[in-house]
Amino acid sequence: MIDSHTHLDHCKPPDEELVGAARAAGLTRMLTVGTDPGSCRAALAAAERFEDVFAAIGCHPNAAGELDADLLRELAAHPRCVAIGETGLDYYRDRAPRDLQRTAFEAQIEIARETGKPLVIHTREAAEDTLELLRERADGLRVILHCFSMAERAQDCVDAGYWLSFAGNVTYPSASAIAAVAASAPLERLLVETDAPYLAPQSRRGKPNEPSFVVETAQFVADARGIDAAELEAAVERNAAELFGW
Repeated sequence: MIDSHTHLDHCKPPDEELVGAARAAGLTRMLTVGTDPGSCRAALAAAERFEDVFAAIGCHPNAAGELDADLLRELAAHPRCVAIGETGLDYYRDRAPRDLQRTAFEAQIEIARETGKPLVIHTREAAEDTLELLRERADGLRVILHCFSMAERAQDCVDAGYWLSFAGNVTYPSASAIAAVAASAPLERLLVETDAPYLAPQSRRGKPNEPSFVVETAQFVADARGIDAAELEAAVERNAAELFGW
């Protein structure tokens, strides 16, 4: 099993506890994701320390004002960095002006192109603008839609060849539209994640999330598809290995 998107540095337990619990739950790979300069460095430090942890280097749209493209390029060259992002557009919190978000997004698309690494996308209440910019700028790149939430645009995303990564919110009773996408999207384009410490799955809702809990999300997706958990786990392991080269 894998966790394709987590934030170890945002979680309260020490990394040793988080990684140990993940290993006990059967995880063999985790991607910890940077969102600003400090968390990018923390992600790389964790990836250097634990053989089953890898890093993504990026500037979250809410931190767009902190973008340092030269620093991102430097950090992205690290051999334990396997993806660029998370980047994208966030019109829900709108903590950064939209023009700065777009500038940061475009810069990270170019870094992904320069490095040949996949691009991890965050989008919230900005589906149309996110997809338009990806169409304009990201042709030929491997794109991962983290915490997939664009149920109404799912077919467009599949047609574009993007990977859809499902977090714990897919298990919520209110998320039936997202669950339907998880049940029907091509198996070779699926990933599962925690986004820990956020979006704990339903049985732990309201509590801090952690990488080991991805097993519950994977079981939910497998059940929704009518397949064994082992089949789902093998598929997401293959998909992540193809994307991240780990």
